[in-house]
Amino acid sequence: IMYIVVLVTTKNKKEAQKISASLIKAKLAACVNIVDKIESTFFWAGKIDQAKESLLLIKSEKDKLTQIIKLVRSLHSYELPEIIAIPIIAGNKPYLRWIDAALR
Repeated sequence: IMYIVVLVTTKNKKEAQKISASLIKAKLAACVNIVDKIESTFFWAGKIDQAKESLLLIKSEKDKLTQIIKLVRSLHSYELPEIIAIPIIAGNKPYLRWIDAALR
């Protein structure tokens, strides 16, 4: 099993909570952390832009990624939401087993 952390930025905490609850309910994530009030700087529409956002840290498995992307895009307000997956190369084995169990 390949475990992943998926990073998703949202326009605010309310949107982050809505997406995280939906991911948990659909058993697409074992755990979602919401990091509120981050500041993002990015290149958009030909210029440098800035925004105050919330960040989701979604713990899941690689085989769920296509479904995660579909669900996030269906609930997200951004035209082009950030949805990027990072592999978990190692971790606390009991925690990784818990991810497994939570997704079943």
